[in-house]
Parts: sequence; structure tokens; C-alpha cells
Amino acid sequence: MHKLMIITVSTREGRKGDSLARWIEGEARQDSEWEVVPVDLKTLALPMLNEPEHPRLKHYRFEHTRQWSALVEPIDAFIVVTPEYNFSAPPSIVNALDYLFQEWAYKPIGFVSYGGVSAGTRGLVVLRQMVSAMRMVPVVESVNVPFFSQFIDAEGRFSANAQTAAGAAGMLAELKKWATPLKAMRAAGAPKS
Repeated sequence: MHKLMIITVSTREGRKGDSLARWIEGEARQDSEWEVVPVDLKTLALPMLNEPEHPRLKHYRFEHTRQWSALVEPIDAFIVVTPEYNFSAPPSIVNALDYLFQEWAYKPIGFVSYGGVSAGTRGLVVLRQMVSAMRMVPVVESVNVPFFSQFIDAEGRFSANAQTAAGAAGMLAELKKWATPLKAMRAAGAPKS
């Protein structure tokens, strides 16, 4: 059993990303080997990074950081559901990532991106660089949904087409392939500083 955190990134009023997050959560829950932990950055409401010491030290002054650390620490793999803002990653996910360091290390991460014609992929370029610097393993497989709003019905449900569903299956399979050896690496005491 592996713990999979699905992070909903958009915090804007009227957002649609939560529809895609609920969909990928449903896809993940079809596999009994995943224990799914959904996290919504809007609900989490982390303030802009305000810890005085570098996160690699894990000397957290604030309770919101300690709680975020406790949520992330036991997770074995991540999926980030994100739009792009101005050809980059939304500040909410950058901030959430920046709060921690050791808790992210040696864990695989996949992405569900959405938007217009680019499907949010330009923001993924930034996120892939960022998570690699944190010693995470971004899997190549991802789900990129262009013109995503056409797949959301009046009740806010996202319905994937065949290509999107296949992309999700491939990403989840790849996350699982990486989760097992990286979990063993962490258990063996891989360096984290």
C-alpha cells in the first residue's frame, strides 16, 4: 500500500481545477494499492512562506508549517492538479512546495494540467525544474487537458475522453513503479540534505 497525495492547486473563486482533482482521485481509488489523500490548497490556506530558517533544517516555528509537514512526510507519491498562470506555475503550489524540503525528497510526482490550447504545459516546465531541485522524481507521463471546460458538465463533473483516461492510467502506473523503490531508498536512509 502506498499513500498518494492529490493536490488541488487553484485557489481562485469560480475555479474548475477541483473538478479535475475529483476525477483523478476517482481514477486512483480504483487501485486498492493506493491510499488516496486529497489536499486542497484553498482549504489549506498556507500564508506566504514566513518561516525564518531554511526548510532543509526542519526547524519550524509556526504550527501551519508543522501541520503541512506532518501531512506530506508519510506520503509516497504525489499528483498535482494545476493550471498555468502567465506561462508559469501558480503561486499557491510554489509556496506550498517552498515551505518544506526533506519531506518531498525521493518521492515521485505526476501532474494533471489544464488550460486553453497549451493545456497548462508551460507551467509544468517550471514545476518540473522546481521539484527536481527538491530531489523529487517527476514522472514523464502526465495528463494535459486542453480546452478543459468543455469536459465539465453543469454539475461540475469532469468527464475524460479516451486519450485523457489513457494518460491518467499511464501516469498512475508510472507513479507506482517509482513509489516502491523510492520508499525503500528512504527507509534505507538516503541523504536528505
